[in-house]
Amino acid sequence: MLRSSSLWNLYIARLREFYRQPARVFWVYGFPIVLAVVLGLAFNSGEPQTVVVDVIDRGEARTIFGLMGAAVAPEEGRVGVALNLVGPEEAALRLQRGQTPLVVESTGPNAVTYRYDPTRPEALAARAAFDDAYQRALGRQDVAETHDAIIDEPGSRYVDFLIPGLIGVNAMGGGLWGIGFLLVNFRIGKLLKRFQATPMPRRNFLLAVLGARITFLAPDLAILLSLGVLGFGMPIRGNLGLVILVDVIGALAFAGIGLLVASRAQSTEAVSGLMNLVMIPMWLFSGVFFSYENFPESMHPFIKALPLTQLVDALRRVILEGAGLLGVGTNLVILAVWAVATFLIALRIFRWS
Repeated sequence: MLRSSSLWNLYIARLREFYRQPARVFWVYGFPIVLAVVLGLAFNSGEPQTVVVDVIDRGEARTIFGLMGAAVAPEEGRVGVALNLVGPEEAALRLQRGQTPLVVESTGPNAVTYRYDPTRPEALAARAAFDDAYQRALGRQDVAETHDAIIDEPGSRYVDFLIPGLIGVNAMGGGLWGIGFLLVNFRIGKLLKRFQATPMPRRNFLLAVLGARITFLAPDLAILLSLGVLGFGMPIRGNLGLVILVDVIGALAFAGIGLLVASRAQSTEAVSGLMNLVMIPMWLFSGVFFSYENFPESMHPFIKALPLTQLVDALRRVILEGAGLLGVGTNLVILAVWAVATFLIALRIFRWS
């Protein structure tokens, strides 16, 4: 009975169609893993940092080198500084190209001018590091005794913050691109009109597409969680079943949005534009790579209404904070509303041709 149903056959056909296209497999599974590894390695290094600062090569510059040497080694609580002697024109060009965060020019005995772009965080850090090293080289003494407590406990690092965000991004990308492009390509190839000619209910076709997307979600979630736990020591403090439930409901929300976006699009160009219109605000605002608390408070209601914000927040609460079902109940309700509302609207306005 099951094998003869239209829903089952459409579901199996969707699975086979996906795995026969290596490019799709890479973008759904491979790309998020590569991104997680690269960013995780970039922000998981425990090595002391050293910034390279350009010093304009004039007679006074030798005083700076005489006081500080060519480099100041990093130590606990302080960033290291390496000095690079360059000419004025080269310094201006390197600063313009972003090849150096800071240019230092000696303007008199024990006086320097800092040239930098204050909108670049690395420039501010480089200025602070050089100024601290230079002032100490001139004899400044730190009167207060200070100590640094470096946050490197698993669960509190940036890489732990990052992995749940990447899981959410992948759920969004798979739901939107995986479903939206599939339906538009079917429409362009006149395949949807052939499905329409069969006695198959419309809901079976759409449910099969949704079911296949949820199936593809399982190995991706397993790979990213394994990478976080085994590769970077990320803890999973909450219930693993709840992590899966949150990800599934989030994926359903994005699958519903993908169905809605593709319900009437007639070309890949049209659906690409609609997908980017939906995805880019969430990439920017939903707190994947940094907290959305950095945005003005007046924007927070809009940001919190986005499904990616709710999904990433819920994943982080369960994985990193050990939250239970009640702790992410609001997130799940909002994601469920997105899933149900978009699917019902897509079911109503979906066009076969």
